[in-house]
Amino acid sequence: MSHDPGLRRLALRTLLAAFPGTTAPDWALELVADGLAGHTLFGTNVAGAEQLARLTGTLRSARPDVLLAIDEEGGDVTRLGHLTGSPYPGNAALGAVDDPDLTRRVYAAVGGDLAAAGVNLNLAPTVDVNTADDNPIIGTRSFGADPALVARHAAAAVTGLESAGVAACAKHFPGHGATVSDSHLELPTVDVTPDVLHRRDLPPFAAAVAAGSQAVMSAHIRVPALTGDLPATFSRAVLTGLLRDELGFRGAIVTDALEMRGAAGAAGSVPLAAVAALAAGADLLCIGAVVDRDLVEAVAAEIAGAVTDGRLAASRLEGAAARTAALAAWTATPRPAAAEDHALGLAAARRAVRVEGAPRELAAPLIVQLTSGSSIAEGSVPWGLRPHLDGTELLEVAAVSTTPEQVAAAAGDRPVVVVGRRIHSSPEARALVEKLAQGRPVGVVEMGWPSSWRPAGVRAFVVTYGASRANGQAAAEVLGVAV
Repeated sequence: MSHDPGLRRLALRTLLAAFPGTTAPDWALELVADGLAGHTLFGTNVAGAEQLARLTGTLRSARPDVLLAIDEEGGDVTRLGHLTGSPYPGNAALGAVDDPDLTRRVYAAVGGDLAAAGVNLNLAPTVDVNTADDNPIIGTRSFGADPALVARHAAAAVTGLESAGVAACAKHFPGHGATVSDSHLELPTVDVTPDVLHRRDLPPFAAAVAAGSQAVMSAHIRVPALTGDLPATFSRAVLTGLLRDELGFRGAIVTDALEMRGAAGAAGSVPLAAVAALAAGADLLCIGAVVDRDLVEAVAAEIAGAVTDGRLAASRLEGAAARTAALAAWTATPRPAAAEDHALGLAAARRAVRVEGAPRELAAPLIVQLTSGSSIAEGSVPWGLRPHLDGTELLEVAAVSTTPEQVAAAAGDRPVVVVGRRIHSSPEARALVEKLAQGRPVGVVEMGWPSSWRPAGVRAFVVTYGASRANGQAAAEVLGVAV
């Protein structure tokens, strides 16, 4: 294994590491001083706006052009709002409104929040076309199921974010929207022809590239016609052939987290995944969320060793480092700060709400919120109606362990409003709602990716297209129970 300090530094310039806690450990700062491209910040690094600004300031003091990345999609995937929920609705709600200028303004506000916190690379927007209703990982993170609609909003989101001086990173190339498994846990397959991919999945990426997205993130998914048995992250045909040569992308290709089962599992280890991604054409490698100095050094050593033994061309590593440096230089150009506009988020969420039936028939209800798991991308973020209620009682229950009789007993003679995420995907939740609706006024608030399921007898069915704090407030207002 090579110990060439020049190669180590070059390898470090292609890596995004991460660290635990709300202050930067010495090793995280020392690696930045040694040339590390930057760090990805997660919810565990964020305790509040002032603390985050201090943290990013400390990291920047180690090297002014350090890349500080975060997954701030708004809506259900938020790091800035992980303790309270995001003040902005996410992509599904913006797509439902279908006002690209609103999407641009919301993303400009998100960009303003990030710029104020010292973050310069947002691992967003998600521009996947959500064509699989039961997609467990994209869902409300997508603008919708129509490629042209998603493309419109992808361009608007990129334009908005970058107007605040925060680099956008359109994801997950070449499209994660048709998967029904989670690439954090396995390697999903999208078994379609290149023609389907071009018609369905690629238009939003082409729009993001045309709008000037500084970065594009690869997906850990197999598209057998293009990638064979490998994930797209390791596919030269996808990253170099499709994204660079065909779509004409000249910015930085960023990998999704290499620790994910879809990448590290396919390569054998995180260091081997890093070499495979660079060889395919990636420039900036997200190692993952659980990172220490030893892992970063192991990845850098593997990359340096691959150059030395001929597995990786030196010119490819140099090109990746140059693109990452160009991305950092772009973020260093001062731009006027956008004023933080959380009122805009609530206004957008209100426009997204779809109401069927008559909520007025559900006066003074018992709110029954169904517990739901969260994806690894989302993490455990508060959601639902509780923070927005005017004193109306809210009962949180698990559908699998709650009977209609128990809910009816708790409700007495009150109407019941059932709140959930992807209620249709749980047989127990569906049965609970359908049984309750036979005996009393019942309403449903669907805060996940919606479906065609409409239970018989329900007086009102409300769809919010997301579960952010703004979406919850908008739903409470529609029901007449908002504080």
